[in-house]
Amino acid sequence: MNMGDTVFLFLATVMVMLMTPALALFYGGMVRSKNVLSTTMHSYSAMAIVSVQWILIGYSLAFGPSWHGLIGSLDWVGLKGVTFKPNADYSATVPHNLFMMFQMMFAILTPALISGAFAERMRFSAFIVFMLVWTTFVYDPVAHWVWGVGGWLRELGALDFAGGNVVHITSGVSGLVLAIVLGKRKDAASVAPHHLPFTVLGAGLLWFGWFGFNVGSALTLNDVALTAFINTNTATAMAAIGWVVCEWIISKKPTVLGAVSGAVSGLVAITPACGFVTPLASLVIGLLGGAICYFAVFFLKRKLGYDDALDAFGCHGIGGTWGGIATGLFATTSVNEAGANGLFYGGAALLGKQLIAICATYAFAAIATFLIVKVIGLFMKVRANDEEESLGLDITMHGEKAYHESL
Repeated sequence: MNMGDTVFLFLATVMVMLMTPALALFYGGMVRSKNVLSTTMHSYSAMAIVSVQWILIGYSLAFGPSWHGLIGSLDWVGLKGVTFKPNADYSATVPHNLFMMFQMMFAILTPALISGAFAERMRFSAFIVFMLVWTTFVYDPVAHWVWGVGGWLRELGALDFAGGNVVHITSGVSGLVLAIVLGKRKDAASVAPHHLPFTVLGAGLLWFGWFGFNVGSALTLNDVALTAFINTNTATAMAAIGWVVCEWIISKKPTVLGAVSGAVSGLVAITPACGFVTPLASLVIGLLGGAICYFAVFFLKRKLGYDDALDAFGCHGIGGTWGGIATGLFATTSVNEAGANGLFYGGAALLGKQLIAICATYAFAAIATFLIVKVIGLFMKVRANDEEESLGLDITMHGEKAYHESL
């Protein structure tokens, strides 16, 4: 065991934990004032519920001994055998239970990301059930495929350094399915953010916490970790620039919301690639990531007519997809010997593996999410009714108001 690595991963873990409250601010500022508490509650309820699920069965399903490469066994239920002693299959230098906690923070954040797609119209009781079932039957298996020892995508050789498939594609695609199944908000076209400073603060905290997300995935503070650190910041900066340039050219105004949305898109896009590509490649990944996500949000969404309220699919689904493809293009073993060479370094096979991983994640997340929400709908109402939506979910679901008039 290495105490330096242990301290490093502990700090990364608490940084990733901060990302979920940061997401609550980021999303909360973008909804109307009558829904800010309900939107915030989505993120905080994920922190509570997934934390318990992860300890009981989630970690075992995601990282336990593999069952045919599809899912972990139940050998580690209740953290049986998950102790301070390192597990060399994942890291020989940090405590196994610390690695478990680091991975827990990813599992918490992912269903919270989905909530941006259906903000302002899903009943809280249905969300609670959906989140628990989805984490168990979608997140945990995909995490095992990609990161678990014996997982079929890991064995295939697909690369995902910090969660492009596991976190962003699963959440983005699942959010899109929910947005379509639930239907549009009644007045979606006229909705505007109620508190952009909240959103800006949330984006800044996400940027900060993302260093724990990406750099911490190296599990040790080595050359790969520092490259991931540089790449994360560089791609994020370039994506903010790319998004703002696009909207400045097309709509003639560079917006603050555009700048922070671009930054988040860059964080998403570099996530799968950050430990496998050079800083110069991260410039390209970030710039194109910002531009691609801008067009997904402002053109693809309008063209197809779905109401992805806070652009979970536009930023996370599309950004994660581009990041996975970019890994297949720009990855090089000169950065990380444990990776592979992408297309631009003579490794065409890696791009094929990345596309297989992306397509498999899309198909599985979409089908499973559709089935989950339809089954839940047999037992309870999933969407708020017209009156609840009109009054706002804060008061109708939680009996609270975020803002009160002063005397």
